[in-house]
Amino acid sequence: MPADDLPPLERPASCTELFNAFTAIALQGFGGVLAVAQRGLCEDRRWLSKPEFVESLALAQVLPGPNVCNLALMVGDRFFGSRGAFAALAGMMLLPLVIVLAATALYAQFAAQPQVAGALRGMGAVAAGLIIGTALKLAAALRGSALGLPLQLALGSACFIAIAWLRWPLVWVLPGLGLLAFALAWRHTDDAGRVP
Repeated sequence: MPADDLPPLERPASCTELFNAFTAIALQGFGGVLAVAQRGLCEDRRWLSKPEFVESLALAQVLPGPNVCNLALMVGDRFFGSRGAFAALAGMMLLPLVIVLAATALYAQFAAQPQVAGALRGMGAVAAGLIIGTALKLAAALRGSALGLPLQLALGSACFIAIAWLRWPLVWVLPGLGLLAFALAWRHTDDAGRVP
């Protein structure tokens, strides 16, 4: 379906709907919730477009704290102010907290079992696949970026090299490259926010 034929974006009816939506997202997000959040917020509920999701996620990644919690706060605030922010965050955290506490108690009982350790290592591969799949799916939203593909690839590669190979602290790499990307994008847009 061409971008022009997409139905208009919608908005949640209440803070309760926000809470329920983020609870559903959180409960599906075993190993990584970003893929589920993108599908739930952009495709299923149509509360955000893919470019809006990418922009919110970019900001959520450079702020302190878990990026999905930051994202929930931003989405909730967008629709219902601070009440919506707290409703979305509560939905993201409440039931998963109960599950994690129960799983921690079980893990303490069975941590010495080699099958448990092997199963957890296997789940790491699934989590990595979810992250890669989400990145590829959202890459299309970067087409209209002011930076252009070569500069986006250069910045993404620099971030990967700094964190994965050089093992520089994330707390310095993301703000540093994020500010550089922000300045470059600012420079490449006109006063109306369009790419000249």
